[in-house]
Amino acid sequence: MPRGTNQKLKLFYLLKLLTEESDPTHPLTTKEILFYLESQGISAERKSIYDDIEKLQDFGYDILKQQNRAGGGYYLASRDFELAELKLMVDAVCASRFITTKKSRELIKKLERLAGKYDASKLQRQVFVAGRIKTENESIYYNIDTIHSAIQENKKIQFQYLDWNLEKKLVARQQEFRVVSPWALLWKEENYYLAAMDAKDGILKHFRVDKMGKVCLLEEAREGLESYAKVDPALYANETFGLFHGTQEVVTLRFPNRFIGVVLDRFGKEVSLRPVGSESFQIRAKIAISGQFFGWLAGLGKDAQIISPKAVQDSYLQYLEEIIETRKEK
Repeated sequence: MPRGTNQKLKLFYLLKLLTEESDPTHPLTTKEILFYLESQGISAERKSIYDDIEKLQDFGYDILKQQNRAGGGYYLASRDFELAELKLMVDAVCASRFITTKKSRELIKKLERLAGKYDASKLQRQVFVAGRIKTENESIYYNIDTIHSAIQENKKIQFQYLDWNLEKKLVARQQEFRVVSPWALLWKEENYYLAAMDAKDGILKHFRVDKMGKVCLLEEAREGLESYAKVDPALYANETFGLFHGTQEVVTLRFPNRFIGVVLDRFGKEVSLRPVGSESFQIRAKIAISGQFFGWLAGLGKDAQIISPKAVQDSYLQYLEEIIETRKEK
């Protein structure tokens, strides 16, 4: 029998066929395998298929033979990811605001290839997130990669910060580039943030990664490493509401017991907590005092209270009074 032009690729094509076209309910017969190989310019005999599958099994692929009245066939019994794991990843991609719609589709297509032909349709899922808009910054993948490289190589980065305009387009806030020393990437409230030391102001600032344009690596060494070493990124993200700046204060707050889930979601399970009577509890936490924090507290209603310090109580009252006065003026 004359040898096909792709004879040396025979094992690769066989593995590709089993990966894409087979599963426990869709085994491939030897005849189907031979027909596929022939279509790829590869001639083969039945005995060589048995030998090739045995080689793939020896290499570690979980290929099984299913016996039935029709003669049975071969299928790939296990994959790197289970279908449930792939569904979870697809849901996460759909729900991520910082991944563009185009990139979301591309990622899901790649995940489908890991599932095989017959399970791929089960990954066509739709996750609804209230008020969600996908970013339009297509360069975010590469920006994140550059930021990670900067942190690993101890280098600064420069970028332009972007804002939405009335035409619903992202445009540079200022023409000049910002230069920062990246510290950590933080996932907070459906957004990806970069925490970095600003070279100009010498303070830690936060930037939405999907609003960073023209990110590039610099040769200058990062600044602020001593400050970074003293801070736990996870605790820092919990203390900083909406990642808005504010004076750090240790605050005592009191809540009715029904808010326990809300409080733990906000501050984490490590927060200092003690019961007060049978219907309420108090926490002590370091918090960046800002309008974001006051807005969150106000959203919980009158039963969420600041116990101390008094200066923070007074600032909260002033915040509420200013809102009331603004409404009266209208």
